[in-house]
Amino acid sequence: MQELARDPRQIGNLIRNARKRKALSQKKLASMVGLRQENISMIENGYASTKLHTLLAVLSALGLELQVSIRSTGDWTIER
Repeated sequence: MQELARDPRQIGNLIRNARKRKALSQKKLASMVGLRQENISMIENGYASTKLHTLLAVLSALGLELQVSIRSTGDWTIER
């Protein structure tokens, strides 16, 4: 199943949903990738300054991958 995310908050929601589908707590997911529970919370809440390698590690632990495609419509900006 492919899901679309266009900003950090949407990415966080996708990660939260995937974590819950796997019945993992934030603490358990964090321990799987060498982070603190607070880091997972920040990612799930759309913290825009998450490092790419951290995001990729979390996605991998959840059995997900990042795919990039041409944007269909609209402009994109990061909310700060």
